[in-house]
Amino acid sequence: MLTRRHIRVKVVQSVYAFNQSDYQDLDKQEKFLLYSLDQMMDLYLLMLQLLVSLRDQEEQYLLKAQKKHLATKEEKDPSQAFINNKILTLISTNPIFQEAIKNKKLTYWEQDDEYLSIILSELRQKDWYKEYLSLEAATLKDDRDFISRLYKDVIAPNDKIYDYLEDKRLTWVDDIPIVNTALVKMFGKLSEKNASQVLVPSLYKNSEDRDFAIQLLRKVILHDEKLSQEVEGKTPNWDKERIAELDMIILKLGIAEFLHFPSIPVRATINEYLEISKEYSTPKSSIFINGILDKLVKDFTKADKLNKIGRGLR
Repeated sequence: MLTRRHIRVKVVQSVYAFNQSDYQDLDKQEKFLLYSLDQMMDLYLLMLQLLVSLRDQEEQYLLKAQKKHLATKEEKDPSQAFINNKILTLISTNPIFQEAIKNKKLTYWEQDDEYLSIILSELRQKDWYKEYLSLEAATLKDDRDFISRLYKDVIAPNDKIYDYLEDKRLTWVDDIPIVNTALVKMFGKLSEKNASQVLVPSLYKNSEDRDFAIQLLRKVILHDEKLSQEVEGKTPNWDKERIAELDMIILKLGIAEFLHFPSIPVRATINEYLEISKEYSTPKSSIFINGILDKLVKDFTKADKLNKIGRGLR
């Protein structure tokens, strides 16, 4: 589920936090980095649980409506399409999902069920929801399309949900877009046959990604002075003290990848950090960083310092 870019963003943040700390402890910072990355899985599970909790609250809402003294025909005999949604049944009954929720003690929606009411209130106003409820016998495709649309059109854009998640765990701010994308992709292929394989994915694509996060953090922190020296002299119009701290960190990560990660192509490194600088630094940072990294690549190549192996890596 994690992408290399997201790992790089987390390392940038961890190096920044380390530099700001009065008591710099590399082992402690490494643990925080891994904790920050692990939080993405908690968020993924929590958003899955949100869908199940919405169904459960809607079921209670319909039961109460049936007991009204002057209940309407629709309230007396409501559609069960949402309640019996096959995708939600696959999620809620999956033992891997149930065990993960239990182990991580993710009971947020039980405690803060007012957010469920906000989502359901908005959902009931949607014409496509009413059309879905009018189906006599919803197919698996109908159920899948409904859940995807509920998530993309109602849950993901909801500012109150976003603010709630940000307040709960600050590390989730950068995780929300990736989790949203991962969930929508998963809905598109979830079935009874593959639920145990695709419902709860691995956080890391492979063990190399986890090692990459740790090693990148350590290389940048342990070689900080050397990396700073590589930048000096490459910015004739800028003193080191005048370079934005975040830009300097991004440059150091890029240089560390040039010198210490032989399997990562130079262009991939540059492109990744340009995109990160566009999103997290100043408007002109990407131009500045691109110029410095390009110049460093030429200098490293000329001095035979560029540590790359394999074709196409330079």
